[in-house]
Amino acid sequence: MYLSFFGLAEKPFAITPDPRYLYLSGRHADALAHLVYGISHAGGFIQLTGEVGTGKTTTIRSLLARAPKNAEIALIINPRLSPAEFVQTLCEELGLGLSNADNIKEMIDQLNRYLLRAHAEGRRVVLIVDEAQNLSPEVLEQVRLLTNLETESQKLLQIILIGQPELRELLARNDLRQLAQRVTARYHLDPLSAEETAGYVRHRLRVAGTISEIFTPAALREVYRLSGGVPRVINILCDRALLGAYTEESHEISAGLVRRAGSEVFDEPLAPRWLVPAATVTALALLAIGGWALWHYGPWFKADIAPVAAAPAVVTPPAPPPAPTLSQLLPQPGLTSSADAAFTQLLELWQAGYVVGGTDGCTQATQQGLECVNLRSTLAQLRELNRPAILMLSDDAGRSYQAVLAALGEDSATLRFGTQQVDVGIADLSRYWFGELVLLWKPAVPTVTELRPGTRGPAVRHLRSQLLRWRGEAIGPAVSAVYDAELGQRVEEFQRSTHLMPDGIAHIETQLLLDAALAAPGTPLLRAAPPAVTTATTPVAGKG
Repeated sequence: MYLSFFGLAEKPFAITPDPRYLYLSGRHADALAHLVYGISHAGGFIQLTGEVGTGKTTTIRSLLARAPKNAEIALIINPRLSPAEFVQTLCEELGLGLSNADNIKEMIDQLNRYLLRAHAEGRRVVLIVDEAQNLSPEVLEQVRLLTNLETESQKLLQIILIGQPELRELLARNDLRQLAQRVTARYHLDPLSAEETAGYVRHRLRVAGTISEIFTPAALREVYRLSGGVPRVINILCDRALLGAYTEESHEISAGLVRRAGSEVFDEPLAPRWLVPAATVTALALLAIGGWALWHYGPWFKADIAPVAAAPAVVTPPAPPPAPTLSQLLPQPGLTSSADAAFTQLLELWQAGYVVGGTDGCTQATQQGLECVNLRSTLAQLRELNRPAILMLSDDAGRSYQAVLAALGEDSATLRFGTQQVDVGIADLSRYWFGELVLLWKPAVPTVTELRPGTRGPAVRHLRSQLLRWRGEAIGPAVSAVYDAELGQRVEEFQRSTHLMPDGIAHIETQLLLDAALAAPGTPLLRAAPPAVTTATTPVAGKG
């Protein structure tokens, strides 16, 4: 949408890893260099940790691209396995035809023969375990035993463990000290600094084709403040800021625009940088004045205060257990997150059916009178849409999940993974959802198309009637079916109220939001009550 406006050849802040956009901070570059060195030389374990979104997956992809030609790499991305399943997965990654996958000793013997043959041929075999913080102690012990496969001079298998900071805590356990002692190198990926964040943003814009400075220095400082230097959050924030600048027809992104983008991304109002310290200073000053007044005037009124009877004890009910986090849910092997499961649940909310193995979900929805829409949105806009949707989630390892958003409250959201329903916090959801969704709606006209000035027909008549209802105006017996200038002004008015680009063209998204604002009875909603109908009385030029 905004590419040509900013002179970009492609989206600079897409969340999918792309080696062309690789930006390595000093710590990232150092970690990558040592990982490449570790692949090429014998050693024990190498441990790489980092918070969610700090670039571990990007580092892995870069490592795979830079691996020496004599290196053979086995990558395990789902470590929630038993010891036997772990060894079996390793053998399968190396392409070994297992003679007996039920006998762990036979598998290890077969693996040892393979490693000896690779060593004789001058090849290095490397095992990379992603999300290693999810390894059980039993599997970690099996991983340690794999390092016993060796010749008289060197280890036959190099192992690299990559995970979140919990991996460090796991390896610090007393019962795993033997494994921890074999870790020869440890690296932790910190978020980017303020200077690195600015360089990261500029680098991605340059790769995407721009030759101008789009973000002001103040805006870049605000990006760092709101994102904390986490690359994944930087991407989401900057993408939304570019869209906001395009909507406002501004070729320069200011700090205020970044804050507005952050308010939409995080679904909460964000204060300017100076407001927090100013409020702190004010509060401290008031506290000091209050303390002085109490010390100075306290003796005058202390004797006049009658003793107050002790209030009855208030029994505080126990706090409910915390909602599970998505970082705990997503790695579960039994979690149903396929397109079939998601469309089954979504169509069920619309009192419709889904046939597994039939045509795709959108086609089946269309055949039942529903319109299927793919959008890139925000939590704030989802509240306005007020419709259940399939959210495309992605974890730190790049694995994708599809969950149905069934309800959206102020602080939590209800997700359905197949038949499993869970409540998660809004902040937690924001870490794993980057705006991609599929939702359904039931239009009143058989064919939904973009409507613009000059269009005629029943769809235009229906659009005009909806806008009259939205403004609380009476609908006359003869509603015009011509998309004239007056209707264009009404569309612009509605677009401004829903933060869409006010171009006077009834795009599919405009029609979808208008349908959501009116919320026809019987349609599924994210909130129990439909949004209130606007009763604005601002006159619109032309006839109604």
